Amino acid sequence: MVTKEVVLENLRLVLDPELHINVVDLGLVYNVRVDKGDVFILMTLTFPGCPLGSIIHKEVKEKIGEIKEVGSVDLKITFDPPWDLSKISPEAKLELGIMH
Repeated sequence: MVTKEVVLENLRLVLDPELHINVVDLGLVYNVRVDKGDVFILMTLTFPGCPLGSIIHKEVKEKIGEIKEVGSVDLKITFDPPWDLSKISPEAKLELGIMH
C-alpha cells in the first residue's frame, strides 16, 4: 500500500546534485498527499531558475514511480514560500557545517 511515509522514504533517495543531501532533509518537500495510489507532491528548489531543477524533477518522478501500487505522480514546483536555510533538518545542517 502506498503511504505518505513510503513516499517520503523514497524522496530521501533523491539528492540535491550540488549539496549531496536529500530533498526531504533540505526542506524542499512542502507537502505529500496520497489518494488511492496517486501521489501528489508540492516542493520547491533552493532558488528560482535552479539549473538542476529538471534533474531533481526527473529523479523525484522516477523514485516515486518505483513504488509498487503507485498510479500517477503529480509533482508541482512552487517558490511560495521561498526556500531558506531554516527549512533544513538539524542532521543536514550538521552535515553542511551550518550547525555544530
